[in-house]
Amino acid sequence: MADSSNVLGEFLRARRELVTPEQVGITNLGTRRVPGLRREEVAMLAGVSAEYYLRLEQGRHRNPSAHVLEAIGRVLRLDGESITYLLDLVANNSRQKRRRVQHETIPAGVEKLIAALPMPAFVEGRYLDILAANALAASVSPRLVVGGNRIIDVFLDPDERELLLDWDSATETLVAAFRQSVGTHLDDPRLIELVGQLSLASPRFRRLWARHDIGGRRGAVMRLRHPVVGDLNLNWEKLIVAEAQHLSIAVGHADSGTEDAEKLAFLAATVPAEVEGQ
Repeated sequence: MADSSNVLGEFLRARRELVTPEQVGITNLGTRRVPGLRREEVAMLAGVSAEYYLRLEQGRHRNPSAHVLEAIGRVLRLDGESITYLLDLVANNSRQKRRRVQHETIPAGVEKLIAALPMPAFVEGRYLDILAANALAASVSPRLVVGGNRIIDVFLDPDERELLLDWDSATETLVAAFRQSVGTHLDDPRLIELVGQLSLASPRFRRLWARHDIGGRRGAVMRLRHPVVGDLNLNWEKLIVAEAQHLSIAVGHADSGTEDAEKLAFLAATVPAEVEGQ
């Protein structure tokens, strides 16, 4: 479940456990009782006292400076997106603002664009709900239709898991992108509902969510075992909608002149003309 009681401490602890002593130049002597770095090691490398860092993880100090957070982030080997997320955690905690669930709408021009594209394309919202999709997207996967949800389908639908040849890496990337997309308002009712459902039904989601990985909405190569055309490699590009930046457009394409391009063209030819654009 998403828990807003000590989100900063949870994040720091999860990321600390993923960094090995060797990665930060500490000689590992003997057996360690905890995975990753010890609290006092993070504190030493970040230039803060062990007691101060302990208070951060325990939630007894919730408003550290950006300078301190960035120093800790460097020790924890966080990239730019993850450090930004860490800073937002503290900022949102200090404001104590609760985000209300908002209905996500798509600009009319974006819907027209999706329908007109000759490539599989769909629009996903903040919670990875599919808000628009063209017929070719549904030909690639029957789950790529309006009303679907990417993270629910990938983790809980056995047919989608069978379709994805790199399911393990796909789920890892997807959870990181999901956490980035929903942001740091962990008391969001829709987020609590989704995380609760997935945590109960999927041990893998539960493990990945606990890592607190952060990943942007990036393109990726998706390797599929399609029931009609067999193995199919598609490049998926993610494009942020300028007037509604919580929305992203995913467009799939195959490398020109390849067997994958021929297979995608075959799928496009099977899409009934009267269905396109609906």
